[in-house]
Amino acid sequence: MAMTLDGSASVTINSGAILGITSGTAVASTSGTSIDFTGIPSWVKRITVMFSGVSTSGSSQPIVQIGSGSVQTTGYLSGSGTVAGANQTGFASSTVGFVVIISNASATISGHMTITLMGSNIYVSSHAVKHLVTNISSGGGDVTLSGTLDRIRITTTNGTDTFDAGSINILYE
Repeated sequence: MAMTLDGSASVTINSGAILGITSGTAVASTSGTSIDFTGIPSWVKRITVMFSGVSTSGSSQPIVQIGSGSVQTTGYLSGSGTVAGANQTGFASSTVGFVVIISNASATISGHMTITLMGSNIYVSSHAVKHLVTNISSGGGDVTLSGTLDRIRITTTNGTDTFDAGSINILYE
């Protein structure tokens, strides 16, 4: 962290970047095939996507996509496994986004995904969510963007299932 002190008691940290955690505005995930958060500042190094009771109309897995200028839809290496009780019951992988496996269309997701800048426009993700009453999913992935991240999209692997419950928000720092 860069810090400058001058004789006037002024302090500049991170060349003017705002310190702390900034919250986006929660979006109801009750319609549409995707939810976008844009205008993410260039100084952001970590983003948390929060899910509360999110559900979709079909069986396609939810994914989070990121981008620089536009949403990137290729080049991801991600995986997600689900556990019910003490048993792994499923696994999903994706090259089109950071995937979050769910058991079925009636499952609602609550939890979070963290996306962090490693350097050189390489971003890594990890997630932990609850779906159904006794199931949890966790996983991670990585992708390289052509520039600095400035947007996030939450959608599904087929891109056509619609959101039908819950809300989604982001935090960035």
